[in-house]
Amino acid sequence: ASRFHGRGYLKNTRHGPVFTQEPSDSIFPLSTDDKQVFINCKAKGNPPPHYRWKMDGGEINTQSDPYYSLVEGNLLINNPHVVNHGGVYQCIATNTFGTVVSREAKVQFAFLQNFSRKPRNTVSVREGQAVVLLCGPPPHYGEIKYWWFFNGQRSFLQQDARRFISQRTGNLYVAKVEASDAGNYTCAVRNVMTNATVLSSPTPVVVRRDAVMGEYEPKIEVQFPDTLRVSKGSSVKLECFALGNPVPSISWRRADGNPLPGKIKVNHSSGVLEIPYFRPEDAGVYECVAANSKGRNVARGQLVFNNAEHLHWVQTLKDAHMAIDANLQWECKAVGKPRPTYKWLKNGQPLAPEGRIHVEASRLTISRISLSDSGMYQCVAESEHGAVYASAELKVVASPPNFARRPVKTSTVIQRGGEAALECRPHASPRATVSWWRGGEPLKDSERRIITDDGTLRITNISASDAGRYTCLARNSFGTSSSTGTLLVKEPTRIVVPPLSVDAAVGQSIVLPCEVSSDSSLVPIFKWFFNGKAIDFSRQEHFEMIGGVRIIWLTAGSSCCSQDSRDLTNDPSLKVTAHFIVRPPGAPEGLAVSDITDTTVQLSWGAGADNHSPVTVYVVQARTPFSIGWQTVRTVPDSVPGQMIHATVKDLNPWVDYEFRVVAINGVGVGEPGTPSKHIQTQAAVPKVAPVNVSGGGGARGELVITWEPVPEEQQSAEGFGYVVAFRPLGSSTWIQTVLASPDASRYTYRNESIAPLSQFEVKVGVYNSMGEGPFSLAVTVLSAEEEPSEAPSRVRARALSASVIEVYWEPVPSESGSGKVLAYQVLFWEEGSEQSEAESLRVVGTTALLSGLKGSTAYVISVRAQNSAGLGPCSPAFNYTTKKPPPRQPPANIEWNLTNSKIFLNWEHVKATENESEVTGYKVLYRQNWPGRTTSLETNKTSVELQIPSGEDYLIEIKALTDGGEGTSSGPIRIPKMSSELEMSREAVGRVHSVKLIPCD
Repeated sequence: ASRFHGRGYLKNTRHGPVFTQEPSDSIFPLSTDDKQVFINCKAKGNPPPHYRWKMDGGEINTQSDPYYSLVEGNLLINNPHVVNHGGVYQCIATNTFGTVVSREAKVQFAFLQNFSRKPRNTVSVREGQAVVLLCGPPPHYGEIKYWWFFNGQRSFLQQDARRFISQRTGNLYVAKVEASDAGNYTCAVRNVMTNATVLSSPTPVVVRRDAVMGEYEPKIEVQFPDTLRVSKGSSVKLECFALGNPVPSISWRRADGNPLPGKIKVNHSSGVLEIPYFRPEDAGVYECVAANSKGRNVARGQLVFNNAEHLHWVQTLKDAHMAIDANLQWECKAVGKPRPTYKWLKNGQPLAPEGRIHVEASRLTISRISLSDSGMYQCVAESEHGAVYASAELKVVASPPNFARRPVKTSTVIQRGGEAALECRPHASPRATVSWWRGGEPLKDSERRIITDDGTLRITNISASDAGRYTCLARNSFGTSSSTGTLLVKEPTRIVVPPLSVDAAVGQSIVLPCEVSSDSSLVPIFKWFFNGKAIDFSRQEHFEMIGGVRIIWLTAGSSCCSQDSRDLTNDPSLKVTAHFIVRPPGAPEGLAVSDITDTTVQLSWGAGADNHSPVTVYVVQARTPFSIGWQTVRTVPDSVPGQMIHATVKDLNPWVDYEFRVVAINGVGVGEPGTPSKHIQTQAAVPKVAPVNVSGGGGARGELVITWEPVPEEQQSAEGFGYVVAFRPLGSSTWIQTVLASPDASRYTYRNESIAPLSQFEVKVGVYNSMGEGPFSLAVTVLSAEEEPSEAPSRVRARALSASVIEVYWEPVPSESGSGKVLAYQVLFWEEGSEQSEAESLRVVGTTALLSGLKGSTAYVISVRAQNSAGLGPCSPAFNYTTKKPPPRQPPANIEWNLTNSKIFLNWEHVKATENESEVTGYKVLYRQNWPGRTTSLETNKTSVELQIPSGEDYLIEIKALTDGGEGTSSGPIRIPKMSSELEMSREAVGRVHSVKLIPCD
């Protein structure tokens, strides 16, 4: 036997180590303040696991190496060194059940060394000539930024069409030297992570006046790679700068001729092209064109969309508890681009295929498992983007047969002629072989007796000679065990006088008999049920039981008699059902229809069976194509008595198909309806119903719009139905009429350019059909259309609320005679550089609008116009407004926490915004208990905070930067584990010794 299960371990269940936190790739800023680095690793297991660490494949001795120490499973690096302690780390957790290894984490240190103090050589250049000043940054790691200073000035050298600083090389490029360029130039380098800045020695530049450089065509000195792969959502910057005289101009274009997307930004006098939020449609060949009066030059490069997908599991492993000699098969599956390869580990070591062990990519098969196969197994999926690990535990169980949990049933009672099934299911690993014994003799399969594959002994057509003691003997390679039970054979119980079904009248008393014969050792027990529910004879006065006999004063329903034969170990039962019925009347028969007019018909029918209860009243029902099911109709007389089998149906609609039926009712209830009549159609007539809800208004200038609710088809009374629309100016005596020959019409528009806006008209709508004209509706007053607004909204202004939201507000358009009421405003907005025809619009009722879902650092063109029922007015003058820079994509990093006396002390590294991101103005800290509940938030302008929380609870905490451009990327949830009062003292001590750096788990 074998069983698989997941990771929901019961309390105190012994199991192998399972990681709850693993190390992840990290870059730590190396500065004088950072004396310790903390790499997370935590696993659960019973017994608790112990930990080891490897760096670059070699074991770390945390006992003897002063740089390393363990805090629980986490690795603490003291006074880290950029060369000695940067590398690939892996955590190893072990307990008595086996070993698992964590994913590999690449740990690096950001640093920036000083420039050499050696003086730099003087650069001599002619006026009009180009020059390139080399920065030559010192050794460093991590993202760095370059600036240049001129003649020791405190401000940076400004870039323009003539001067360019490459952020790839740090070099300063001057396209054409002027006399004012003579002086000392200093390169400044800043490490973005450590915030350290170093300055080079000055480079003297001398401008020679002995000759002036002549004009020459552009030479592109800074250009981007021929091919560059870009991931989805990332930002890419292309640099291009040319030397030349006159100073070249730089422009950008796509080689396929398509326009550059509106989101593209060009900086530093066109020297840098930036494509934020890269998408597949941004891929292609881009060209940088440098031109002056002497010629032009082109640099080109291809941006390729890198359609990579990071590895993630779609099928992981489950722990397995299996019997010895069973076969194991595990399969794991991960997806990603490119497709991953797989390898298997046992207890942290590579698992080599041999003999019983077969590995086929993501599938592991072990045949005839033995005790030595127990341990922790891991499937590793790898690609160029990294690796993911899935782990599971294999427990191999070996034990002799044991009946302690499931012995053979002590006593089994079977009726003579029945069938017995004696189960034998001992716990054993491997599975035990089973044999049955009786009276010291083994039992073999026969015509009435068989031992099934699962060890059950089945005996059919039981006789008295089968009674006795039966023993199951179970045996495997580890031992033998047995269990015994007794089979008792009884005479069968029979109902000799059953109750019979009865069809009775109301008020009649009946007797339902129930007599049985049974084994003399058994006492029969009688139970009666009424419509499936047990009868409580002490509470229901209609029922009485004497012995097994039941006396009933009838209403209606069904009843059954049940007889149980019981002893201490068995509960066989017999059941017989009897039905007695008190019926409502039968369905009326032979319904006939005659004397059909436009609103009445004559009905006649024959009476059905009264079922011992006379009919008291008949109900007539009708159905049409327009009704919902059958509806009761009005008759003459209003109530048709039970002795009357004809009636006149009245108040029908003319020219409508009808079918009729009749239902009989007596003192018991409502009977089944009779068979419906054949379809008949009432005669046609002049329409009698006028349209309702006549009104109107609106439309375009010079229009009178009249509307009404169409007359339903069942009230149109004949074919050829239509409407007569009549209207006249208020105070006039002459009606203007028009005929609409459509029964579905509900609107008429009268156009006349001479109609003044908002003129009053009297309006009424009548009906007609092929039989003649019907009534008109009551006259109502309707206004003609108003004019479109003639003015545009004034004082239209905007303000950016974030990188994606702009608020627009304006003064309302004043009401004018003839223009009516302004119903709404339409705000048009589109990206600068695109056409107004591509504009998006937003309709609002008030005088403010929020434009959301916008791109950060993007200029939008905005215009507003008013709208009334006649249409849209003129647009306000269009103006440009730019959204704020987006918030930083970098989340708060190097989060440190200490937990002392129900207080959490948090601090983190300041988020540094890039040039294209909004500056950080503060931080939002969100925290909640580690289950669904209310989240509490706190805002601060510092990089630390103190939280007061109750002890004994897990907490989840996340931190976001706050900027004018919105909230930045979350740090991700960080779990602060609950602490009992006994642990608070020890945890407080740890907090004083170690400044703990949390690396949030992926």
